[in-house]
Amino acid sequence: MHNLEHTLGADLNQRRLNHLYRRRLSHRGPQTPELNINGQALLAFCSNDYLGLANHPQLISNAQKACADYGVGAGASHLVVGHTDLHHQLEEVLAEVTQRPRALLFSSGYMANIGVMNSLLDRQDAVYQDRLNHASLLDGGLLSSAKFQRYRHNDMLDLARQLTSTEARRHLVATDAVFSMDGDSALLKPLSQLCNEQQAWLMIDDAHGFGVLGPNGGGSALAQDLTTAECPIYMATLGKALGSYGAFVAGSDALVESLIQFSRNYIYTTALPPAIAAASLAAVQLLKDEAWRQQHLNHLISLFKQQAKSLGLPLMPSDTAIQPLMVGSSQGALQLSELLKEQGLLVTAIRPPTVPKGTARLRITLSAAHTESHLHQLLQALAQLQQQGLLASVEG
Repeated sequence: MHNLEHTLGADLNQRRLNHLYRRRLSHRGPQTPELNINGQALLAFCSNDYLGLANHPQLISNAQKACADYGVGAGASHLVVGHTDLHHQLEEVLAEVTQRPRALLFSSGYMANIGVMNSLLDRQDAVYQDRLNHASLLDGGLLSSAKFQRYRHNDMLDLARQLTSTEARRHLVATDAVFSMDGDSALLKPLSQLCNEQQAWLMIDDAHGFGVLGPNGGGSALAQDLTTAECPIYMATLGKALGSYGAFVAGSDALVESLIQFSRNYIYTTALPPAIAAASLAAVQLLKDEAWRQQHLNHLISLFKQQAKSLGLPLMPSDTAIQPLMVGSSQGALQLSELLKEQGLLVTAIRPPTVPKGTARLRITLSAAHTESHLHQLLQALAQLQQQGLLASVEG
């Protein structure tokens, strides 16, 4: 039997050789486009703080007041004594903004996705997932013990074939609404129609759409005109566009009550700190009060796409705040990320296993906190790399 240190050391060394080793970056101060990392000032294009709310004074004020009034920790699970009136108010406003009967808070999107599938499915059932789904959805399906199948990305014919050829008690189709590494969106209308025809339940993970898409930031389901009946299971996070932390599942009364009764991920964990619930309440209100944030973000997305196309940059097809540049090799993506860093720009290199082999990319994310000047800095740096032959060109 190999020594633990020796075995793990060999695994880590292999990851380094494959250019897949990950390192954490520490910065001091709030989440803003301008970060100071190890003494270097960097303009960041890698945060999921899409609306620039993570450092908003109203979120900070609400959290501070809640800390003074409620203390720091919730102290217990929701079903014991951890559920405060702030948690309850937040669930009610989340249901309202997503136009669904009820919502239920979870500690994180990962916990929510695993909790939903583990409470609704077992080995008698089947789950079908888009090949580009987030790891939390995939893990939820694998851990549910249901028959696990993956269909080709946004391919209705492949999904239909699987649905019609699998015998199961329950069928659940799960998909990202906005795909986190590609930035494109799921075809929710065709998906809902297919699920209706095959008597399958549709579940969407709207981590990267909620707060940004739909009326008042109500999310991808509303943006694509889906009712609760057409998309019965809606999950979204509070730590991205809303600048806070946590997640929720929204749907019918029966769905929420079932999760309260059967979801181990909900039952057996401490509730979110009340201050986080208070900050999230402020963020939901700002979706209405400061709608200019979504408008400015959409303007930046259009401007970036237009400029990138005119430069012939290898931009992947996306209409969202996630604008990836395809590189291919992990080594190449790392090199480009480091060269951008030397120019004061922080853009993350995304490599396998997060994305399929041979599809490493620079994942550029835009925020309402960015300015046009920030965009021009990034585009100028990318154009220089392209002129040096380090970044591929495509025909416009």
